[in-house]
Amino acid sequence: MLEQQQNDLTPISKLGEFGLIKHLTEKFSFKNSSTEISIGDDAAVINPEGKKVVISTDTLAEGVHFNLGYVPLKHLGYKSVVVNLSDIAAMNAVPTQILVSVAVSNRFPVEALEEIYYGISLACEKYKVDLVGGDTTSSQTGLVLTITAIGLENSENIVTRKGAKANDLLVVTGDLGGAYLGLQILEREHSVFLADPNMQPEMEGYDYILERQLKPEARTDIKQILSDLDIKPTSMIDVSDGLASEVLHLSEQSKVGFHVYENKLPLDSVALSTADELNLNPTMCALNGGEDYELLFTISPTDFEKIRNNPDFSIIGHAVDLEQGNFLIASGSNELVALTAQGWKAF
Repeated sequence: MLEQQQNDLTPISKLGEFGLIKHLTEKFSFKNSSTEISIGDDAAVINPEGKKVVISTDTLAEGVHFNLGYVPLKHLGYKSVVVNLSDIAAMNAVPTQILVSVAVSNRFPVEALEEIYYGISLACEKYKVDLVGGDTTSSQTGLVLTITAIGLENSENIVTRKGAKANDLLVVTGDLGGAYLGLQILEREHSVFLADPNMQPEMEGYDYILERQLKPEARTDIKQILSDLDIKPTSMIDVSDGLASEVLHLSEQSKVGFHVYENKLPLDSVALSTADELNLNPTMCALNGGEDYELLFTISPTDFEKIRNNPDFSIIGHAVDLEQGNFLIASGSNELVALTAQGWKAF
């Protein structure tokens, strides 16, 4: 992925741990007044400015969460930040700081880490968050990235997975299934390359779903859109492990069931055509694919008029009494299909 020839690359041992951290982070600037002390001290100091502190962390491990055979290091750095900021957005909070920890084997030169941190810096710039600390260490098994994201928000604005009530409307942002289908294309073309390195990958026409997989975006914009509509969700979660899994999480925490309508699921045209090409059921891709990083939330039925016909949102179902269970209502037949969590499993 790096353009330099192998003999032009810099071994990490040449810089050492502290030299490496300084080299990778010295160009980062700060955008939040809540950042008081950052990289260079023993710990960061964040002034919450009277707000609640919201914290989330995620680890991405080579061979488990990503394949460097087709994932550019710059995109990996960017995505590692985004997946954490998505959790902050799902709490209806504003992300403000991140910490980055990297475990890396000696097969990676300094230039590889520069690519990762370039992607991290792009995400920091886009989402206006500050890199305030982290760690670097060696690894015997490849590359591992751990990001901790911090956000701030007034108590009354924070939204959790609890709070949905029967008859609340179930709403999702954006579209679903694209990231999973993008992954299928990447896996297909990688397999072709491994079988015959002279074969050129066929990526034309898949741009949207490839970007959904390689360079997703956190829906930090939704907080302001909902505020402008005078809507506060009753519960919320981000769609990282697949829609069905997230619906079941809301159900468990809010003690309600959900009925989801198949014909209301938002699917992009490229995702639909790709699913057809790969002989995959697009509904299953939307329900179980994961990594869309859209927001799934519930609102009071009284907010229906405020949100209907808004292009940012799709009303895909409603909450019911817990005893009525969690079901997909199939298109055409209205058959009730039990929702099961078949998306990403960490173990």
